[in-house]
Amino acid sequence: MTSVLPHPPRPHSAGSSEAALRALYRDHAVALLAYAEWFTGDRPSAEDAVQETFLRAWRHLPRLLADGRPVRPWLRHVLRHVMIDAARTAGAHPVSLHEDVPVEHVVEGGYESLLDRGVLAVVLRDLSPAHREVLVEVYYRDATAERVAARLGVPAGTVRSRLYYALRAVRDRLAELAAADPALRRLRPA
Repeated sequence: MTSVLPHPPRPHSAGSSEAALRALYRDHAVALLAYAEWFTGDRPSAEDAVQETFLRAWRHLPRLLADGRPVRPWLRHVLRHVMIDAARTAGAHPVSLHEDVPVEHVVEGGYESLLDRGVLAVVLRDLSPAHREVLVEVYYRDATAERVAARLGVPAGTVRSRLYYALRAVRDRLAELAAADPALRRLRPA
């Protein structure tokens, strides 16, 4: 098998290592970025993953160049692990509405608007974390079911199912609250 580079540089030379890394980037970055963008559905996240992949390639460059096998399978393997780690990290952080929606310091809508937000916060807190996360992603962040599915590592059908049950739970909880408090009757779902 031939090396990706026509003349592998000596591993200990800083200039030759830089040239080798530039050659790897030139030969493989476009394909890796396309793969990462397909996986993440998000160009900035894909670019970050590819950048991390080439950083790891830089750390292992002497060994990669001395191996003699094609480098792309190794790069794709590393890229896949980088993206999986990023997805796990993103999934491990709970969804917080305080980060997603800026809190207005001046309430223009009066008491009813403030009451509506408070009720909505209570209803969302009552949802399971999985249902709340899908609801926030789709309605607050305007993400598609496919993008949410890719980020969570679940099928798109699972996201749609969670969204359906989350909305049903919100409607049921609003109906309960409206029945219990006359001031909330206007919140009763149709």
